[in-house]
Amino acid sequence: MKLKAIQLRKGNIILFNNDLYVLTEVTHITPGKGQAVVQTKMKHIQTGQNAEKRYRPDESVEKAELETRKMEYIYDEGDDLIFMDQETFEQIPMHKEFLGDAIYYLLPNTVVDVNFYKNQPIGVELPLSVDLRVVETEPTLKTATVTSSYKPAVLETGLKVQVPPFIEEGEIVRIDTRDGKYLERVKE
Repeated sequence: MKLKAIQLRKGNIILFNNDLYVLTEVTHITPGKGQAVVQTKMKHIQTGQNAEKRYRPDESVEKAELETRKMEYIYDEGDDLIFMDQETFEQIPMHKEFLGDAIYYLLPNTVVDVNFYKNQPIGVELPLSVDLRVVETEPTLKTATVTSSYKPAVLETGLKVQVPPFIEEGEIVRIDTRDGKYLERVKE
């Protein structure tokens, strides 16, 4: 699918030099003199290599045609996480390294959107927040208030976050998957 460069947005996946890249930054530059340009920064989907490209606003860019499937993370198998398609029940492995930091937000039975390009998985779209149990943190201080500083905690997936001082081991907290920050305590 062709897009005009002026239509590009952060997060779009495009074909650049016959490879898939995700746009990490898109800046529209309109100088006082001369022609406007669209400056992009992007990251190669497989290698993580960064690239930059300037486009004229009316220049055509090939947006990758992705298929999205609802898949359930079901279990670990060595260095792979196994996902099951919610419609066909087909199971596919995805390497932990390929998933990157997403592994810290996945518990068995979590349903996510998996993006495919030409029948190959290229990424996972996490929900905006996840609820995870605190497995390790310093004891609650009796003098702690909501406004005092945060303390480190380790969650059941191994994710390390800063939580308010009143949070104790065993409690469930809601975490923002975009930045890995504590949102709130979850009542069981």
